[in-house]
Amino acid sequence: MNDWMPWKVAKKDFKVMKRKKSLIAYTVMLPFLLAFAFTLVVQNDVANANIADASLGLAALTFVFVILAAVLPTAVASYSIVGEKMEKSLEPLLATPTTDGELLLGKAIAAFVPAVISIWAGALIFMAATDYWTFDVFSGYYFPSWVPGIMLFLLAPLAAMLGVQVAVILSSRVSDVRGANQFAGLMYLPFLALFISGVQGAFPFTIANLLLVSGVVMLLDIIMFFVSKAVFSREEILTKWK
Repeated sequence: MNDWMPWKVAKKDFKVMKRKKSLIAYTVMLPFLLAFAFTLVVQNDVANANIADASLGLAALTFVFVILAAVLPTAVASYSIVGEKMEKSLEPLLATPTTDGELLLGKAIAAFVPAVISIWAGALIFMAATDYWTFDVFSGYYFPSWVPGIMLFLLAPLAAMLGVQVAVILSSRVSDVRGANQFAGLMYLPFLALFISGVQGAFPFTIANLLLVSGVVMLLDIIMFFVSKAVFSREEILTKWK
C-alpha cells in the first residue's frame, strides 16, 4: 500500500494538514459537538414520545450526520489544491510523473478519511448514549438497526466522497481557498432536501429509499471523479496561477 501512488499523495497531504490546526479542530470537533447536542435532545424529548415518533426522530437525527458528511471534508479538499498553490507547496508534486487521476484520488483520500472517521466516532457516541436513554421506550436497543446503519456506513461515506470531488474540482479551477470552500459547502443542500422530505413523510427513511439514494450518489461519485480528471489541468496551474 505504501507504494501505491494515490496513498503517497494522501500521506503527503496528511502531513500538510497537521500544520493546519483550525482544519483539524473543525474536522474532529464538529461531529463530537453534534453527538453531544443530539444526546441532550434525546435525553430531554424521546422519553415523552410514542415509539413511532421516537423512531422517526432518531432516524432524522442520524441523517444529520449524512448532511455533515457531505460538508465536513470540503474544507480540507478545497485547500488541497488552491491552498497549497498559494503556499508554493503544490508545484513539486505537480512536477512529478504522477498521473492526474492518481493525484486527484490521493487528495480525495486525504480529505475523505479524517472526516469519515470523525463522523463515525461522533455517531457511535450518539448511538451509545441514545441506546442508554431510550432502552425503556423501545423495550430494547434502537441501535444498531438497518436504517441508521445504511445512513452512516453507506450513504454518509458516499456523500462525503461527493463533497470531496466537488471541492477538488472547484479548488482546481478557482484561485482562492475561501471561494472554493464556500461553493463546495453548498453540497449540503440536496441532502437537506432529503432530510426535510424524510421528516415530512414525502420520502420516508426506509431501507429501500436509502439504498436508492445511495445508488444515485455512488453514480454521481463516479461521474464527478471523471469530471475532475477532465477539468484538471496541471499545466495551467503551474504556468498561469499567480
